[in-house]
Amino acid sequence: MWLNQQHLTDAAIHAYRKTLRRSCPQHVVIDNLFNQGLLEQVLSALQQDQHWQTQQHSYSKLYVDNASWQKTPDKQRFVQRDLWQRPAPGAPDTAANIALQFLQYLRGAEFLALLSRLFKVGLTDINVAKPEINTNYFRLSASDFVNQHADDSPGREVCMLLYLNQDWQQNNGGELVFMGKNDKPITITPQYNRCVLFNPASPGAEHWVKALTTESTTQYRYNVTSWYWSE
Repeated sequence: MWLNQQHLTDAAIHAYRKTLRRSCPQHVVIDNLFNQGLLEQVLSALQQDQHWQTQQHSYSKLYVDNASWQKTPDKQRFVQRDLWQRPAPGAPDTAANIALQFLQYLRGAEFLALLSRLFKVGLTDINVAKPEINTNYFRLSASDFVNQHADDSPGREVCMLLYLNQDWQQNNGGELVFMGKNDKPITITPQYNRCVLFNPASPGAEHWVKALTTESTTQYRYNVTSWYWSE
């Protein structure tokens, strides 16, 4: 239902594995991996402002409150963005519920099996205390940022980024940039239904997001971020 089946054939999996082996960092970009119609329903839910809350991290501390943030030097500021707030259990908001269903799918057996197959590693949430906090939606405005960082952590095998930006133009900014190797960074545009899968422990996997260049205060860069562990 959520996945487009042409990406699940043996030939497709073989091609993606080949790309992973040859890339630095180990990553693969898959366009149109997910059902377009369902993602449009998800995006409609994400465009409701009441579901968002600002999130701020420094390099020394996650989830910094506003008072501490004002005292944090610019060079120590790591992330400023909005985090999607999940609806309460049993909430009648069906638009938000489709967005929640997608997050649940991304941690479900079918998608974990696909990632395990691609990366040749057994992925599981068996030792993850709160799986739900490792898969969520984020949005960036022109005043927000995600600065250079690494996502590697003991047992973390795969990171996924999925972009939900319709009609995104190259001059809007917001590109994902991997450090890469030999001073040759890799830049990826956050186009709609573009999925980036990567090994966070592979060389060159440090990354950041270029600032948005749009002057519109109502335009956001939307994405899903999800992290996966082995046992």
